[in-house]
Amino acid sequence: MEFKSEKYEDVAVVHVFLNRATLARAVKFKDFVTEIINAGTSKFIVDLSLCEYIDSTFLGAMVSLLKKVNSLNGDLRLVYNKEVPSLMFVVTRMDKVFKIFNKLEEALESFNISGNKPSIQWK
Repeated sequence: MEFKSEKYEDVAVVHVFLNRATLARAVKFKDFVTEIINAGTSKFIVDLSLCEYIDSTFLGAMVSLLKKVNSLNGDLRLVYNKEVPSLMFVVTRMDKVFKIFNKLEEALESFNISGNKPSIQWK
């Protein structure tokens, strides 16, 4: 299990269970979120709190997700609770592109959602 999605009202929360989010998993991630988009969801929170490293390919998959959901009038938030932002976010200035939150609860609140029980899908 590398990814898990939960649905809070109309927002899909995708938990990434990877220590290193790299090229080897970027395609699987993109396929996973594409299935959720095709099921009608356009609001996402990607929980990267377990990731210690994110490479440019995985970051590219998240940029692709952001573009897709924006084209559907949706939005994307990231949960990345590291004290020091990933060098990849800073170097690429993606820390200015993504809305990044320290905690999942904060990201949910940004969508005006309280912690209702989610429905879960494992992959």
